[in-house]
Amino acid sequence: MSNYSLAISIVPEPQRSLAFGSISGTYAGIGTSLDHPARIIMLHNDTDALLQISENGIDDHYVIAAQSGQVYDLAANQAREAGGYKAAGTRFYVKTIGAPTAGSIYLSAQYGFTGH
Repeated sequence: MSNYSLAISIVPEPQRSLAFGSISGTYAGIGTSLDHPARIIMLHNDTDALLQISENGIDDHYVIAAQSGQVYDLAANQAREAGGYKAAGTRFYVKTIGAPTAGSIYLSAQYGFTGH
């Protein structure tokens, strides 16, 4: 019997982004909602301003410094369906703390796939 059936592939969702000109003091969605339960979330602030991130478009959840990024590995060292996930349908939002004059915010997500 092969251990291949126990393997889980990590598959990327399409990258989402929002350009600096669409980022204001009011929350705006960074692309669309997650299509799959995400094991890994990567946010990269390529703007020249401090940005505030929300997962519901109302409450402040994360701050990301200008020209930096954050990685949330929610299911590190977990097998198959174990570990934490961001639910499918979760949407991320951004607003300014500073005033960006260049760049974009990028959101990348990866999910586990057990198909062959």
